[in-house]
This record gives sequence, structure tokens and C-alpha cells, in this order.
Amino acid sequence: MVKINWTGQATEDLTNIAEFIKKDSEKFARITVRNIRDRARQLKQLPTSGKIVPEIEKTEIRELIFGNYRIIYKIFSTTRIDILTVHHSARQLKL
Repeated sequence: MVKINWTGQATEDLTNIAEFIKKDSEKFARITVRNIRDRARQLKQLPTSGKIVPEIEKTEIRELIFGNYRIIYKIFSTTRIDILTVHHSARQLKL
């Protein structure tokens, strides 16, 4: 089975997303972060289900979409995926 590793950047992104949303609703902030994590967990069954990131065009770097967020990940092997960043789609991607 594939192990999903959240990088420091991705973890920081989730914290920032939660802090931003928490200004309006602590409950919705928790739900959003949980749903992003659940969406990423789907990669355990279907690692290549995300599309190739158009700005990068490397087959090992892919993205899943959840609402307005892009979950950018890298497939290292059949047993390891790193979540690189969770990025709001309205912002320019910097990796």
C-alpha cells in the first residue's frame, strides 16, 4: 500500500488554510482541513488519479482538486507519495 507523507510545506499550508477560515467559522475550518486530508487519502488506492500539473508537466507531479484547493503531490514509488503543497487555485503556483 502507498504511504502518504505530508511535507512541512503542505502541513503549513493546511494550518494557514485553517487559520484563515477560522476567522469566520472554526467549525468550517476543521471540516475543510478534514476533507482535504480525506481527499488526499484517496491516493492510497489510486495514486495516479490526479492530473499532471500543467505548470510543471512532469508525470510524477500531479494534483487533486478539492473545492478551490489544489493538492499537489509527487509520486516517488509504488509505496510513497509526498503531498508537496495545498494551494488555492486563485493564486499562482510556486514550487
